[in-house]
Amino acid sequence: MESCKKVIPFTKMHGAGNDYVYIDALTEVPDNLPLLSRQISDRHFGVGSDGLVVILPSDKADFRMRMFNADGSEAEMCGNASRCIGKYVYDKHLTDKTDVTLETLAGIRHLHLEIADGEVKEVTVDMGTPELSPERIPVLSSSKECKISEKEVINGIEYKITAVGMGNPHAVVFVPALFDRLVLQEGPKMEVAEIFPNKSNIEFIKVIDSRHLEMRVWERGSGETMACGTGACAAVVASVLNGYTEREVFVSLPGGELKISWDEESNHVFLTGPAEFIADGVFYPKEATGERME
Repeated sequence: MESCKKVIPFTKMHGAGNDYVYIDALTEVPDNLPLLSRQISDRHFGVGSDGLVVILPSDKADFRMRMFNADGSEAEMCGNASRCIGKYVYDKHLTDKTDVTLETLAGIRHLHLEIADGEVKEVTVDMGTPELSPERIPVLSSSKECKISEKEVINGIEYKITAVGMGNPHAVVFVPALFDRLVLQEGPKMEVAEIFPNKSNIEFIKVIDSRHLEMRVWERGSGETMACGTGACAAVVASVLNGYTEREVFVSLPGGELKISWDEESNHVFLTGPAEFIADGVFYPKEATGERME
């Protein structure tokens, strides 16, 4: 088998501070993507990012996305990465469409690109319908059709959890205040709790008013990130189910603000926000001890 390419061109982008390294793999796919994600995401010895996003051809949509967390695990879906792909493929002249379809492990997503001065300024992603069935999210220890504000004891602390699937699992917890110990110490313990058989993203939410949420997130496989698109969608769905907000809400995150709309008629959730380029470059992958780039 041929060894991994010694030089891999990349683009670094962010959506509301949620930063990923993007690789154009429309003609050639780098080897061992999980290992490459771990290396390239390292903030000291790599490019530094929340993970790796690979853009591929698709026989079902305009493009296909594979997305890997910083720990090398593959995720089903990422809203911020989807928006960035929309900007990437348009601004780099891989398409002239302003409505783009994207194949993901969570299904096909539809992107609408807002263009100004020949560049993508904002992207709206149709995130599909939220999954509320506990067995399909999946989350255990619930005999009800939905897990809404159910008490769970994790690591000796009681939480009221609302579980939502947005192509990936989310546990939403409403709190009176957001602080480091809650997110950085309790977040990783909740991520791997036994009730989440596939682990879970954990959203800590402070309700500002009926149109505004504040959020911090502990992402499965990446730790705390500046933003999480699927998490913001899950947070709004959970806030509506708990009677805290209306269906169109602005979610403030450490990296910026996202607009989320849960359409009552179609049941689809729409995510709108910015996408920005950071840098282009080349990466030199290394062989890790006991692991080969193959």
